[in-house]
Amino acid sequence: MPEEVLFKSESRQTRTEIATYLRTVADKLDAGESITLKTGDQTVTMEPPASPTFEVKAEREGPANGPGELSIEFELEWDEDGGDGGESGSLEIE
Repeated sequence: MPEEVLFKSESRQTRTEIATYLRTVADKLDAGESITLKTGDQTVTMEPPASPTFEVKAEREGPANGPGELSIEFELEWDEDGGDGGESGSLEIE
């Protein structure tokens, strides 16, 4: 299925700034509110359902024998037709 990017933002931020942003998203999820993303002239509002699929990935990109780029990705997914589209699982973050 083709992917359509509705919003994209990438910027270097401090760990504290990122934590504040993630707390705001967490608060909106707790409250059952929509999440509006804004940067420059881009804006998109998403309304996650009560039980979206939560995907977490830790990745390393780059050559096998040299330094690469590390990332942690957090993703919420759901079907536009209202289905949750995923499986249940247990995740721990320590």
